[in-house]
Amino acid sequence: MQIRELDLKELDIAYKIISQLRIELSYKEFEDLIYDMRHMEYKMIGIFENKKLITYAGVAVQTNLYHKRHLYVFDLVTDSALRAQGYGKMMLDYLVDFSKVAMCENIVLSSGFQRKETHAFYENYGFNKKSYIYILNNK
Repeated sequence: MQIRELDLKELDIAYKIISQLRIELSYKEFEDLIYDMRHMEYKMIGIFENKKLITYAGVAVQTNLYHKRHLYVFDLVTDSALRAQGYGKMMLDYLVDFSKVAMCENIVLSSGFQRKETHAFYENYGFNKKSYIYILNNK
């Protein structure tokens, strides 16, 4: 087993996992967005088993007035065939260490309101619900 950062040449294998969470996202949109997010030092981190990507996390160190310096987890998803086997916890353990090395005060993420199992997973890990996110669609 290996946990490491993916590079841009591995977008195709990252997409196979991330598309299980972001089902509306085409490969072309995914690729374009990854390139757009490079300015924020967005990192793709994966857990690999026998060279196969099992779990994907998209993260970036950010700073704002509300959360101070923090690691923002944009996406965290494990291959649907391998969920509930501890890979998500393993990734969060890695991200905690990553955030400490990056001198972050905390880890921040958002989760869709319909994902009750996901909420329980994060709460069992120790995350606390701190805010609501509101979105105004400009389309």
